[in-house]
Amino acid sequence: IYSKGNIYNTFSGLEPRVSLAYNLNETSSVKAAYTRNFQYVHLAQNSTAGTPLDIWFPSSPNVKPQIGDQFSLGYFKNFNKSLLETSLEGFYKLNHNAIDFKNHAELLLNEYLEGELRFGKAWSYGIEAFVRKTDGRLNGWLSYTWSRTLREMEAINDGRKYPASYDRPHDISLVLNYLLSDRLSLGANWVYATGSPVTFPTGRFVIGNTIAPVYSDRNSYRLPDYHRLDLSLTYTGKKKERQKWLGEWNLSVYNAYNRKNPWVINFVADPNIPNATFAEMTYLFGIVPAITYNFKF
Repeated sequence: IYSKGNIYNTFSGLEPRVSLAYNLNETSSVKAAYTRNFQYVHLAQNSTAGTPLDIWFPSSPNVKPQIGDQFSLGYFKNFNKSLLETSLEGFYKLNHNAIDFKNHAELLLNEYLEGELRFGKAWSYGIEAFVRKTDGRLNGWLSYTWSRTLREMEAINDGRKYPASYDRPHDISLVLNYLLSDRLSLGANWVYATGSPVTFPTGRFVIGNTIAPVYSDRNSYRLPDYHRLDLSLTYTGKKKERQKWLGEWNLSVYNAYNRKNPWVINFVADPNIPNATFAEMTYLFGIVPAITYNFKF
């Protein structure tokens, strides 16, 4: 049991960083970087179907600091006097001492949660394409990222690699802003991401009078893909002489096409069909309109 003000462990480590940039010409360049970092606070996520549970663990005698080595390489190119900026970047990261909960972990009302952890390695790698228009009545940016985040723990998934809870291979962001006049503008923001990995029950067995679920391999299923569109209309007030502040009205609509993005899936016994189970989804917010007034000095 930890008490206030006592020091139980001290950790330290060198974090070297190297960054290189080479200008191919006036409009294009290549950049490369290497970074090592130590992480002394760790997040463990429960991906079993049901209410998600995230728990933070500090480094301790049982939980060693995570060590991450990341490499990146990118190509950057500007067009039309930097009116259009583009880039293509790739990265690879290896983490040692990654943590995750063991199978059938007891998480509620457990005083010894560190005993529910398992340790191993984690990998992240991917590539990102980016385009941005910086000026004109219509401006904005578009990005697409393909990435994978995998883990390998000796006592999970029979030691085979499996997707981490935040492994979302495809990620798209589109942001647009159109100036209707000097004081009135329209904005749009569309996002898309592959559904989060989850672990579903695939069967059940009876032990005495207790029914216990049988789960799939770790994170072998996914929630439906996430996407939504946000819209906004902004009106900026006219600044008067000697006025020291400027205000603006903003009318916005979150999730304009009312996408039902699932947050969790619970499996519930069907009261009308013996031994049957059905999936029950809980969704995030639907359409959310808002009006705000902002001012700055």
